[in-house]
Amino acid sequence: MENDDVTDALAAAERSFEQSPERVEEGLDVDEAELVQLRRACRLRAAASLLLDRGYYTVVIESSFVAIERTIQFRLIHDGAMESSEVISSHRRLYERGAEVGLYDEEFAAELAELWNQNRTKTYYRLGVATEAQAVAMEELAAALHQHLVDGSRVSHECLC
Repeated sequence: MENDDVTDALAAAERSFEQSPERVEEGLDVDEAELVQLRRACRLRAAASLLLDRGYYTVVIESSFVAIERTIQFRLIHDGAMESSEVISSHRRLYERGAEVGLYDEEFAAELAELWNQNRTKTYYRLGVATEAQAVAMEELAAALHQHLVDGSRVSHECLC
């Protein structure tokens, strides 16, 4: 890249990840992988809620999908159905794994995967414009699934919501 500002910014970003952690985000400084995922989901939900009020519908939709996935990962790790070091890069596969271990049924997993495939992609890549109704519905879905999966755990008291 020939733009010094961009090159310098990239180098600074790389250095920031190499340094010892200072001033970490409050509430996420836990050692257990399951709690990291749980609390990330809580933070994503909180951010989505704040941004919904400001009209950032695309970000709310994106954050809601990610919060759903972090919540599912929390339960998979919590229930011993996934190793903390395991990475499931396919959204559909993550949803399917949740159904396989009984977090919800296969039909729900398929519908969730289809919702992601058909709608998240459209708003993310600007093939469709996000609406308030979509953002509200996604935020409510993320909240309902989060509550359901957290309530079914032994560590519901660790939720930051």
